Amino acid sequence: MRVNVVSDVHGNARDLARAGDGADALVVLGDLVLFLDYADHSRGIFPDLFGVANADRLVELRTARRFDEAREFGRALWASLDLDQETAIQQAVRRQYAELFAVLPDPTYATYGNVDIPSLWPEYVRPGITVLDGDRVELGGRVFGFVGGGLRTPMRTPYEISDEEYAAKVEALGEVDVLCSHIPPEVPELTYDTVARRFERGSRALLDAIRRTRPRYALFGHVHQPFAQRMRVGATECVNVGHFASAGRPWTMEW
Repeated sequence: MRVNVVSDVHGNARDLARAGDGADALVVLGDLVLFLDYADHSRGIFPDLFGVANADRLVELRTARRFDEAREFGRALWASLDLDQETAIQQAVRRQYAELFAVLPDPTYATYGNVDIPSLWPEYVRPGITVLDGDRVELGGRVFGFVGGGLRTPMRTPYEISDEEYAAKVEALGEVDVLCSHIPPEVPELTYDTVARRFERGSRALLDAIRRTRPRYALFGHVHQPFAQRMRVGATECVNVGHFASAGRPWTMEW
């Protein structure tokens, strides 16, 4: 059995179209949408609407962790549009989802990232694509459990939920062989982004489940340039499957 795994696609439809090549299944761990590319400020929904100079400024404020100023700056820009913010974002996200879902192979097993909009996914899911969030599926004799979304942060991305709601989804999985999530367990080496020079939010509930149920693997993304790409926590191999938007290559597991 061969399963290819990707996370943080962020609009990379070209490479996503080949991500399932040679595999029995493709697993997608969220963040399909590209709102703003921090490496190339000309790419994404924000620069498409407001231009590169404004994208440069937003990244500058967010990188400096001046989140209140960033929100005020963004509010002024959104107010300048003829459309309201929610409508403008959803129109742009729909265009991205239409392109991305069209290239997913059969079978694909997917969960949401923190920048995804779950309410829109039913419009694009077709036969052969299974969406899981707090659910399990068996692949080649191994049980995969999926937990989508992220935890609440000052960034206020679309699919951030409370620690309690997230923990309930983790608990609902029970024992699995492969624990799949968008965000990592709360381990400093796995949550620190070496380029952004800050800790992203990881999940204590995921870490507790790993220690308690000892899955073979815990797979995740979210942190684009982690201090550690993989490490063991007890019996579990914890793996950041990579920033697919830039690498364009899936992580592969075989058994």
